[in-house]
Amino acid sequence: MTRTADGTGTGRRVSEARERLLRTAGQLFYAEGVHTVGVDRLVAESKITNATFYRHFRSKEDLAVAYIESVDHAVRTQIGALMAADVPTDGILRGIGMSLVEQIRSPGYRGCAFLNAAAEFPDPGHPVHRAVVQHREWFLRTVTGLFAEIATAQADHAGRHFVMLRDGAMSAGYLGDPVLAGETLLRGIEGLLRIHAARGLDERTASTSGPSSGAATATEVPGIECSPPGA
Repeated sequence: MTRTADGTGTGRRVSEARERLLRTAGQLFYAEGVHTVGVDRLVAESKITNATFYRHFRSKEDLAVAYIESVDHAVRTQIGALMAADVPTDGILRGIGMSLVEQIRSPGYRGCAFLNAAAEFPDPGHPVHRAVVQHREWFLRTVTGLFAEIATAQADHAGRHFVMLRDGAMSAGYLGDPVLAGETLLRGIEGLLRIHAARGLDERTASTSGPSSGAATATEVPGIECSPPGA
């Protein structure tokens, strides 16, 4: 069977057309928003036909879900690579922070793709909104699990704090100075890690010394400046 430019023919060619459509949609949706980009433009810029579009996606909103899922997959892959590397847990969390800083400072940065999509689809029951929530739930579980490896006490609080630092930095990086937003994010992560590491020290001390009489005392964390090493 002859392959055609619009994606008919072999399955491989159809798959290439779908990938091209998804890549084009990702660029346009992120830069301009889902609602402002029509199917006709997506078809034209992807160099496919309407038939090819609807062969893969029932609607533009289905394509928007696939776009969010593709960004989610990219984030999971990136963090998975960090977790698979031979680095300590705090290094993984710092690495996540550095990857966010690189994104914030990159050309064409327009804020968080997930927060942008949630703003366009505020209905909690909408598939796009649900895809955003699923990503955020996974991200929170992941960072909370990493903090729990350092100290189980208040790991859930540390995880939520990390996510809020991320959200604030990604918004501030778009609306304000991306360099300052990145610096502030790293300072916040470093301070959070230092405080949480002190909790881990308390846990290890308690486990080795056993129960003690009288009131427990918190470990003092000197010089909490919320600044990265060498700042």
